[in-house]
Amino acid sequence: MSSTFHLVIASVGETRFDGPSVSATFPGSDGELTVLAHHEPFVTTLKKGVIRVRESAESTKDVPIESGVLEVSGNRAVVLL
Repeated sequence: MSSTFHLVIASVGETRFDGPSVSATFPGSDGELTVLAHHEPFVTTLKKGVIRVRESAESTKDVPIESGVLEVSGNRAVVLL
């Protein structure tokens, strides 16, 4: 079983991240949440903050956002900003 999932963070006309991730931590409207590979499906809204993407054990990327919607299903997470 793979230890990564595919993550896309995009807005109209711009893709901020598109690739494999070990984990990603999101500023959820009801509190911070972390997604790992093979997470249960769900949809939630996001508030202003930073998405912290862990691409590997040595590499992280921070993506600041104003708001958005997160959908997780099928070992894939999509954030629409």
